[in-house]
Amino acid sequence: MFEFGRELKRIFGGQGAWGPTRDGLAGGDAALLELLDLSLLRSEGKAADVAAGRISAKDKPQRRLEAAIVWREVARRSGDAATLRKAAAQAEAAATAFDRHRRPDGWARARCEQAFCALLGAELFGEEGLNAAAELAFREAREAARGGLAAPLAEVGLALIEGRRRMGLGDAQAARVTAARFSAPIAALQALTRRCSAAHLLIAEARTLRADMLAGWGARLKDPDLLQMALDEADDIAEGLDGAYEPLAHARAAALRGQILALMGEVSGDIEQILEAVTLLADVVEDLTRDHSPLDWARVQAALGLALQILGEATAGERAYEQAVTCYERAGLVLADAPALALRAEASNGRAICLARSAELSGDLAVLDAAEAAFKIELSHRRAGVDPVSWALAQVNLARIYEARLDITGKDRGERVSAALALQAALDVFAEEGLRSFTLIAIDAMERLRIRVVPRDGV
Repeated sequence: MFEFGRELKRIFGGQGAWGPTRDGLAGGDAALLELLDLSLLRSEGKAADVAAGRISAKDKPQRRLEAAIVWREVARRSGDAATLRKAAAQAEAAATAFDRHRRPDGWARARCEQAFCALLGAELFGEEGLNAAAELAFREAREAARGGLAAPLAEVGLALIEGRRRMGLGDAQAARVTAARFSAPIAALQALTRRCSAAHLLIAEARTLRADMLAGWGARLKDPDLLQMALDEADDIAEGLDGAYEPLAHARAAALRGQILALMGEVSGDIEQILEAVTLLADVVEDLTRDHSPLDWARVQAALGLALQILGEATAGERAYEQAVTCYERAGLVLADAPALALRAEASNGRAICLARSAELSGDLAVLDAAEAAFKIELSHRRAGVDPVSWALAQVNLARIYEARLDITGKDRGERVSAALALQAALDVFAEEGLRSFTLIAIDAMERLRIRVVPRDGV
């Protein structure tokens, strides 16, 4: 899948004719960004900045918009907040330069890019307030657009935000209605494919967002029909993409298919379906290289860990939990450098759960002793003032081990108090840092242990 991208790196990675002072490898074609690994993509972003800053540059607003698109993709693959802010700043500069009254379509496209940066921030860091900012930008873009990509992209964004907002209502029919809202803008993008090379991948991304939304809704409601709708969509997306020339879009669609299969197996109790999900996700991991997209690689590793965790629950298999722990630890190799990512909280929590469940199944307190020692060593190597989020996550994991020991032995030898102290310390940090997804994990653990939650600002 990634051979062509590696060949590009071999040819252009050195000081060739396409060095960093030129306009880059993609030449403004967003579809070609798929073939660049993260290192080359960063160089592409720098080249796009240079192109936009040249005095002699033609159509500077468009060059700034192209730079924003590149930097957002860098942020999407790396999870780097500073890079995402840079992408948003370039999109804002592009919108200012386009001018809503002189070039409304360009302005609308730049506002859409700002909105997609906000959506990415909400997804990566769990900042719900960014969805409101994205919604405002999409509405303004929809009103200003006269044609081109901006109008359908704005409709896709608004449909996604509505879906995320209504997901908590517990209404399966609302899921179908929201999913249907994607159809018109996807058809509009389809009509643009002949004159816009980026439209094909934008269609795949819009459909992937719809499938992911349906999967989340189906998992929340335990609704097999919604999950089947999501699976059918993911299947169709993957079949329509060429893994050689659209490697990341294809990998994301295939990974989503594996996640949906695992969720369907969890709902139905079908072990064969869960095994199929594990096999599919393992194949994606084998094809996807960490250098090409570290965050996608970590996300698939975490998804494989979750599938193995579901398999462990379905079969009461200790080996599945052990393999899940390995997957979560591999994901942690990337996520350790991005403590604010919501995915890190999920992976860290999954690892602790699997360690505890493995010990519960075996009844081997030595496994818990080893895990407890490992987390205490991790805490001794971290200081709350230097890396507060990592320190707090280690506290949550340590509390999960105490919880598992309580479940296994049925006796409280101080574990409940120790877990309470660890969780309250973690909760203070998460509230102070404004990390909602981490906060909810700590509160859930306290409720399981029937520990009174002490309110904190930001919780």
